[in-house]
Amino acid sequence: MKKRRLAILGSTGSIGTQTLDVVRAHPDMFEVTLISARSSVDKLALQAREFDVNNVVICDESRYPELSSLLEDSDSKVWAGQESLCSLVAGDEVDIVVGAMVGFSGLKPTLAALEVGKTVALANKETLVAAGSIVTGTARKNGAAILPVDSEHSAIFQCLLGAGSNEVKKIHLTASGGPFRQWSRERIAEATASEALRHPNWNMGAKVTIDSATMMNKGFEMIEARWLFDVSPDDINIVIQPESVIHSMVEFADGSVIAQMASPDMRQPISFALGFPLRLDCGCPRLDLGLLKCLHFEEPDTERFPNLELAFRAIRRGGNAPCALNAANEVAVEAFLQGKAGFYDISRINETCLERLDFVADPTLDDILLTDKETRKIANGCID
Repeated sequence: MKKRRLAILGSTGSIGTQTLDVVRAHPDMFEVTLISARSSVDKLALQAREFDVNNVVICDESRYPELSSLLEDSDSKVWAGQESLCSLVAGDEVDIVVGAMVGFSGLKPTLAALEVGKTVALANKETLVAAGSIVTGTARKNGAAILPVDSEHSAIFQCLLGAGSNEVKKIHLTASGGPFRQWSRERIAEATASEALRHPNWNMGAKVTIDSATMMNKGFEMIEARWLFDVSPDDINIVIQPESVIHSMVEFADGSVIAQMASPDMRQPISFALGFPLRLDCGCPRLDLGLLKCLHFEEPDTERFPNLELAFRAIRRGGNAPCALNAANEVAVEAFLQGKAGFYDISRINETCLERLDFVADPTLDDILLTDKETRKIANGCID
């Protein structure tokens, strides 16, 4: 069997490192030909040596001399900047692009891969949030496949594989509820970044973990599901499943609901995307239903977690509104992590940016790039 050649964009982050765990478990199936990181040169260099990677890209061009020096005695070619990354993902040495970059920065490389018909294993939900119509349209035009890596979207995908031509009635997108699920609004208002980073079930990067605490992550996943599975936002239901064992469910016309269950370990959905249609054993913990005993379900509280309602508001409006919400949220979350904003300042900034949006109903890529830039200015102006 010919090895599948992987480009891992954001290889030093949480999804990227777990993708490399999958490669370690199945070296006979996968070869890493390209890795990239924003600025983590030391970790990137170690990965390049371990996996004998052909091309290594540091997106922060100021770190290029340092990375080049670390790899000067290796066979790896060192590149800098997003334009280099976009060019390389479209090259002949790549079969599957793993989109594990955080935030809006993942958009251009994802489009570059889809424009030449590459398969994209997508973990970067912001790409579809900001430009869902453009991204899915590009994939259709060029016969490219987008395979979901988020555990929830992988679960939906797996449930749909057995659906045949049956129409989906509703998607039930599950959420853990995050670290503040049982906190009062008053207590949440005083939450610190260190408290928000203590996710009860998942090991994720800082940005995604804060988004989970505010439930913006679930709002973004709802928007992502809208584009991945071509469903109306009104047909997507959010349900809290605090054990994080049921990763999502699909309901059909006869009332039947198919659920996908697994331990909360990102290596499972990553390996499913990379090995599809094969299921690969990557050493993930097995579910022990006897020990589990029971599962719980709750309705989300949009008063304590207003970001969830903002996400529905943005996708129902459509156009460039989700892009603006994503840009505002990236700025607001960074401010919270740096101690420059409080927890509920995140949703306040997000709502302000949506209200001040210069709305475009049918945005082009240039419109999306401009919306991102202008919204970040507005968001930064909202930070005291």
